[in-house]
Amino acid sequence: MSKFLNWTLAAAIAALATPAVAGKFGLGRAALPEEIAAWDLDVSPDGTGLPVGSGDVFTGDEVFAENCAVCHGDFAEGRDNWPKLAGGKGTLADKDPLKTVGSYWPHLSTTFDYINRSMPFGNAQSLSADDVYAITAYILYSNDLVDDEFVLSNENFMDVVLPNADGFIIDDRETAEYAIWRTEPCMSDCKDDVKITMRATVLDVTPDEEGTDGAEAAAAEEAQVAAAEPAAPAFDAELAAAGEKVFKKCKSCHQVGDGAKNKTGPQLNAIFGRTIGGVEGFRYSKVFQAQADAGAVWTEEEMAAFLAGPKKHFKGTKMSFNGLKKDDDIAEVIEYLKSFQ
Repeated sequence: MSKFLNWTLAAAIAALATPAVAGKFGLGRAALPEEIAAWDLDVSPDGTGLPVGSGDVFTGDEVFAENCAVCHGDFAEGRDNWPKLAGGKGTLADKDPLKTVGSYWPHLSTTFDYINRSMPFGNAQSLSADDVYAITAYILYSNDLVDDEFVLSNENFMDVVLPNADGFIIDDRETAEYAIWRTEPCMSDCKDDVKITMRATVLDVTPDEEGTDGAEAAAAEEAQVAAAEPAAPAFDAELAAAGEKVFKKCKSCHQVGDGAKNKTGPQLNAIFGRTIGGVEGFRYSKVFQAQADAGAVWTEEEMAAFLAGPKKHFKGTKMSFNGLKKDDDIAEVIEYLKSFQ
């Protein structure tokens, strides 16, 4: 009997080893450790999986402009229907919250992991680890979470805490709720008919309709401003030429020159002497609407203060640009804008 049992056991083991039972079909080979490592790109919230490397905000600005700005805007403000990565602070309780890295995402590792794994669009995994660190640092800077000299690396990565780090909770529904509602569905006493009581709404999609009276009033206001404009100030062509290069930071949102149209931001032709928030057809934020209501006008001094820190000068602006740090850059941009007066 003992020999029979031993033979039976051996036969059972052999049967389990056959392809039909074990799921092995005799094809391919086991993946090598280095091959597995090449696909294992996961970066966890605790920092597990972070590669060695570093990147600063300035480098990130350049890499972002080359690889990301075409979809996400030069300042991570988003473009067309592509996602906004910056802004949205304090909007999570709004009817239409802006969910960005700075306002909504709880872990910086999610940003790094997604860029490292999937970006840039159409050319995924073409960035070096240093490039990904630099882009992540630039996104932090665009959300006013670090200064322009910040360097992000695998050594200080976990020191960065995003504003909404405590805004998420562990999903415990499997243990806390499933037993309550995972029962046989009730299929009796159903309603005779079902009526739609609410509909989803999407904001900032359909433009507001303006009547003829509003257009005429705006035209009259522009005419009054034009009549009150002082003589054109002295113009420095050389300074304006330098400003054209600096203005590249603004071109993703603003147009100037022949055929300039409103984009993410209003067109900037004839900006000086114009009512702040007064471009017809552009949908301004509340702070600019207030400036227009007050009759405020763009002057060189006002523009210089605004360019130095838009969010500080007009608190509540939706503009995600952090400002120009150098006085020379500000003076050059102003001179460039004057060439379109």
